[in-house]
Amino acid sequence: MAQPTMSIDDDTAKPPSLFWTMTEGRAIFELGWFYSLRLLMRHLPKGDGHPVLVLPGFLASDASTKPLRGLLKDLGYAPYAWGMGRNLKFNEEREAEMLGLLDDIYKEHGQKVSVVGWSLGGVFAREIAKANPEKVRLVISLGSPISPNRKYSNARKLYEQINGALDENQAERMAKLNVPPPVPTTSVYSKTDGIVAWRGSVQETNPDNHETENIEVPASHFGLGVNPLVAYIIADRLAQADGEWAPFDRAGFKSVLFKAPANA
Repeated sequence: MAQPTMSIDDDTAKPPSLFWTMTEGRAIFELGWFYSLRLLMRHLPKGDGHPVLVLPGFLASDASTKPLRGLLKDLGYAPYAWGMGRNLKFNEEREAEMLGLLDDIYKEHGQKVSVVGWSLGGVFAREIAKANPEKVRLVISLGSPISPNRKYSNARKLYEQINGALDENQAERMAKLNVPPPVPTTSVYSKTDGIVAWRGSVQETNPDNHETENIEVPASHFGLGVNPLVAYIIADRLAQADGEWAPFDRAGFKSVLFKAPANA
């Protein structure tokens, strides 16, 4: 059953607690964990060579996704950075750039592109997949504020200062933000995320084809893109053959590490 679309004006929405925000520095340990397990992670499920576009989070650049892209290359994919500097604004020009990049990668490889987006990059990943589903194989978002209510994010005010108020078209689009694109879509989130409250990252399930899922991991927001548990999820999801998507298998010990979502 699909979850109800949340209202932009829902006053029950709250950002993460100050405690989790103040402890976001733990991401440095996740990065260290990532590099300490780097050789071992080469044994993760291998890819089939298809292209994977990786989008950075708000205020971040391609430097933040370099470790993940390096791992994807080792696993047999063709990873792509977005090459647009820091992720600051979303407007028609920036969206056109992203759609153009998606089109270029699609034409270069002659096959669909998987898109992985961290935080705000995950919002963009979902939106470009909605615009061009025929060119997207699957979408994975990491701690992304996909709720139409911006109050779930601690970065809301800064984002609004940079991007300004929503116009009528943007507001209409925002109201449908947590509706998933018509391609297999995985939302990875953490209840200890100090930037985006986990409820703001839970997507609607798709009643038509059920190719949507939410996976909880123990992670910080700034560490999601370099967390080895998240890397495992990404490798597992990307390794599926095109057109043969199946929900993430939580059998055995994985049920402890990768929890199914509670009711948001």
